[in-house]
Amino acid sequence: MSRRRVRTRRAALGLAFTVAAVTALSGCSALGSDSSDGASNGGGNLEKPKIKVAILPTVDTAPLWLAQDAGYFKAEGLEVEAIVAASGQAAMTKAVSGETDISISSYMPFFVAKATGAADLQLVADATSVSPKSVAIVTVPNSPVKTVTDLGNKRIAMTAKNTASDLLAKSLMKDHGVDINKVTWVQMPFPNVGAALQSGQVDAALLPEPFLTQTAKTAGAIPVIDVNTGATQDFPLSGYGSTRKWVQANPKTLAAFQRALQKATSEMNKDRSKIEPLLVKYAKIDEDSAKLLGLPSFGVKLDPRRIQRVPDLMLQMGAITSPVDATQMIAPQTD
Repeated sequence: MSRRRVRTRRAALGLAFTVAAVTALSGCSALGSDSSDGASNGGGNLEKPKIKVAILPTVDTAPLWLAQDAGYFKAEGLEVEAIVAASGQAAMTKAVSGETDISISSYMPFFVAKATGAADLQLVADATSVSPKSVAIVTVPNSPVKTVTDLGNKRIAMTAKNTASDLLAKSLMKDHGVDINKVTWVQMPFPNVGAALQSGQVDAALLPEPFLTQTAKTAGAIPVIDVNTGATQDFPLSGYGSTRKWVQANPKTLAAFQRALQKATSEMNKDRSKIEPLLVKYAKIDEDSAKLLGLPSFGVKLDPRRIQRVPDLMLQMGAITSPVDATQMIAPQTD
């Protein structure tokens, strides 16, 4: 592949995972449970001192959990109630419908909604990007797949068409000269991939953490290729969004949310030990797995140029049919 083509694909790449992983958490988490105390500082200055955030019980949500447990939201005069959603799409839908004020999702549903006119959304905070060993195409030792070039004509698991597990796998394979049109794509949720690999139902799958580590433990899954390489290196995975109407009506509330989340993210980036207990407590990941996870990169602020890789890839791969300017979707960012 020419350097020009690689650069084009790299500029276009960016997509996050619609994670369909609801674990033992119920519909309303423990976040924001200390409502009797109210806000400690400046709650009266916020348009909405009590907000609901649709979340996923995954690694991506760790900064929000830290901001809650460490009292950063409360220090901003903000009380946060977390509502667990079944997927990124479901989380975004909760914000669009008004059931929650903000949601975390893979970036893709936000851009699909914008491109199709289904909703006028804004991105309010960054969450994660790919980092080494955080996302990989995997197989099992007895699979016929040994290298990325073996993926042609094979059965590969994905969560759904035009999700990250679909588009990122296809993009990575294209970069290595694999004919994706000859692949049999098998739709299934991430938690089912291990059993499917063991039984031979599929030959390979693209998995993010924590499913990468969990499937290695339960099914002996081994990496075929790390996604954090070449054209797929460092691309955006997930972020927080809300409706433009909510953002415009609640600028002080949004700024308080952003400040608390940024503080927690900065702390986590300096000290991994702050993350692991949160994964055990909220994502229900066992302690051994929490120590082994290849963590994604946690973003402190939204970078328009980086986020633009998401809709560019989606347009290139046919997930959307019209261009979307990411800059126009990014809400004001607090310092």
